[in-house]
Amino acid sequence: MALKLKGVEYEYIDPVHKKIPILLHNGKPIVESLVILEYIDETWPGPPILPSHPYDRAMARFWAKLIDEKCSSAMRRACLSNGEEQEKANEEANEVLMFLENELIGKKFFGGDTIGLVDIAANFIAHWHRFFEEFSEIMQPPLITKDKFPNICEWVNDYTNCSFVKESLPQKDKLAQIYMDLIQAAKAAAQ
Repeated sequence: MALKLKGVEYEYIDPVHKKIPILLHNGKPIVESLVILEYIDETWPGPPILPSHPYDRAMARFWAKLIDEKCSSAMRRACLSNGEEQEKANEEANEVLMFLENELIGKKFFGGDTIGLVDIAANFIAHWHRFFEEFSEIMQPPLITKDKFPNICEWVNDYTNCSFVKESLPQKDKLAQIYMDLIQAAKAAAQ
């Protein structure tokens, strides 16, 4: 998304070891999602990914790190576990999502009126929310609802309707296959 936002031409290559993302620039690899986002912001002109004010930049880094380290793992466990483990993961995911919900009060995007670091870090929430909304029978009860998280749902709508985001969204059948593969891998690991 960051490369699209900046208008940078790139070639996507499926990973060999299923470890993504890796950005190759001038023959040198850059790894870790948040590091890559900052590298892209510093390397190419175009709309900024990080805010210009130091405090706002620090807050964007905080929220992006929270999403990367806490939210993604809690949501993954909530979607892939069962029983008591799923209940615990749902509670943890709901707690983190409530922080994000409150951060969006009065804002279109996490940084205000434009997409930035936190929105791109939260990209997976938008993708998976769209998927589970359409295939609600897969995820019961749904993790994100309009009643519980109206600001996040509005953000998902605004984010996924941006032209450069819309053209990059994975197809729902591809997400369904990824989800089924993740479920099978989780079941295999539990045995």
